[in-house]
Amino acid sequence: MGNKKPPFEITNRMIDYVAEIAELLGKLNVTDTLSLNPTLRRSNRIRTIHGSLAIEQNTLSLEQVTAVLNGKHVLAPPKDIAEVKNAYEIYERLDELDPYSVDDLLTAHGIMTRGLVEESGMFRTRPVGVVDSEGHVLHFGTLPQYVPGLVMELLDWAKTSEVHMLIRSCVFHYELELIHPFADGNGRVGRLWHTLLLSQWNPAFAWLPVESIIHDRQQEYYDAINASNDAGESTVFIEFMLSAIKASLIEAINASNEMSAEKTDKATLRWNKIQEYLKTHDYIMNADVRELCGISAATANRLLAGLVAEDKLKKWRNSGHWAYKLTD
Repeated sequence: MGNKKPPFEITNRMIDYVAEIAELLGKLNVTDTLSLNPTLRRSNRIRTIHGSLAIEQNTLSLEQVTAVLNGKHVLAPPKDIAEVKNAYEIYERLDELDPYSVDDLLTAHGIMTRGLVEESGMFRTRPVGVVDSEGHVLHFGTLPQYVPGLVMELLDWAKTSEVHMLIRSCVFHYELELIHPFADGNGRVGRLWHTLLLSQWNPAFAWLPVESIIHDRQQEYYDAINASNDAGESTVFIEFMLSAIKASLIEAINASNEMSAEKTDKATLRWNKIQEYLKTHDYIMNADVRELCGISAATANRLLAGLVAEDKLKKWRNSGHWAYKLTD
């Protein structure tokens, strides 16, 4: 075979998407609270896992997935619970994986399918027909004896190709599904690897995962795979994935902007209340701010310290307590 390039075309539409995605990532990184916000990161990670598994008919709701990962007891099929725990474990180790290593790919499959399939952490030994959710055979996977060689070739192409990573990762995702290297878990591993490749290019993708994007557009995902299978090349699939990534970035930026807008409004409201109070009082203290804004002592402290830093208030000791008044 030699290291031949998987069949796809680079279209003008793809180039537009790549440029738009790069620009959106720039906006996201400026406003991005993700890297600083572990709670948000964890909730995104949980959405990823729920998304990736729901695509594969896992019955757990987002709430149940959250409960399982918080160590709570959930009434659900043990298989579905095991899938959640396994998936979480491998996503938590994302940054330890080498996206071009066949051993890491097998390790990831082993963790993701641990205790769930007999050929866990190994390439399949039997031929398969790839079926959709209705049970129609979409195509026949590669014969098992050719699987290891084709996967290594694909990893090698992904490593050495000069095609933009946004496009390259989509090609990898599609070709891995086509080879169908595992008895089970191909979709989960393919989506994990897509996220892994993208997060090597831009770390934001560890938190903006391909899985939740696909889960929102599941039917289109299958349609794009089928259209690419019919065409004998992954062009349609790449265009679909890039459009989905672009849409999810727009959504993430809007959510992030709403969060900062809410924060700003809250701060403005509080400052207005303090100014009102100071019209009729010489000074204000932590306890007054607490009562005025309905916040804890710690929040009141932060708020006052911030206003002092912005030079809106100045503080002094007043009979053993800090008091604050408007700066002249």
